[in-house]
Amino acid sequence: MKVPHLILELCLLTFSFTQISAAPRAEPIQPIKRPSKVNAKEVELGKKLFFEPRLSKSAFISCNSCHNLATGGADNLKSSIGHGWQLGPINSPTVYNSSYNLAQFWDGRAKDLFEQAGGPIANPGEMAFTHKLAVKTLNSIPEYQKEFKTVYGVKTIKIKNVQKAIAAFEETLVTPNSRFDKWLNGNDKALTANELTGYENFKKFGCIGCHNGPAVGGTSYQKFGLVHPYTKDTKTMGRFAVTKNPADKYLFKVPTLRNIELTAPYFHDGDTWDLDEAVRLMAWHQLGLKPNEKEVKSIVAFLKTLTGELPKITYPILPPSTASTPKPDTSFKR
Repeated sequence: MKVPHLILELCLLTFSFTQISAAPRAEPIQPIKRPSKVNAKEVELGKKLFFEPRLSKSAFISCNSCHNLATGGADNLKSSIGHGWQLGPINSPTVYNSSYNLAQFWDGRAKDLFEQAGGPIANPGEMAFTHKLAVKTLNSIPEYQKEFKTVYGVKTIKIKNVQKAIAAFEETLVTPNSRFDKWLNGNDKALTANELTGYENFKKFGCIGCHNGPAVGGTSYQKFGLVHPYTKDTKTMGRFAVTKNPADKYLFKVPTLRNIELTAPYFHDGDTWDLDEAVRLMAWHQLGLKPNEKEVKSIVAFLKTLTGELPKITYPILPPSTASTPKPDTSFKR
């Protein structure tokens, strides 16, 4: 008569062990989580503006041009192409998981996504518009007027409303449930032995010192060429451009390593397209190490487990222009 009780006890014990094995692991990297609170109408408006080319002088360039959501949130170019086919001075960082950054842009000149959203619109090398013309364009379109009134209760659209909406949308661009996240959350079978070895090497060599937290980076500034000088790019000087402090020369925001296999080329100057080479260069310039081929391959295998679930984006249908909408200006030299 005691057998059923024994079976029950064994079942409860098995359940207990299952729960323990599924507990989050205490690691320097934490799982990415979806935002818990979102304003659906604000996010939808922000998505339209993210894809809205009429926020640029040529009515051709949108946020998505340099932060293509179909290609890892970046443009997969060494440097981005702006108004009049100008080549930008720096590689475009991914917009995915950018809400985890301590600041925005490689040099951290924007303190948050709200501030960042206003920058490219008025940058002559990027969208080459003005904030005044951007809001004039949006105010000339009845559908936008209606949406902004619904979301923000305003009769006249202001640039701050534009920035808030774009930032709200970008905050939803997170990529949870990577295989590494599943391992962090207790799934022992999520990673192979080689991938686990790669993570151990990643920690052992010291990569984890800068690439930690939920985004595996993005939370500090570090000098590029900390141990051995990096001499290929002498034009971009990182934080120095913002602070003018000589000590900040060549300090850049540490990039996220989430979805790194999707965002080649690598580094602020887009110097290499090869992830193996990127690992070797970082090990040498930042840590003074020369990992062997097997160690490099294992770290790359680990890095590829950081590719998460990209949000499913339904391409928005943008409202039509009106007679009073400013016309595209494509008078640049070809």
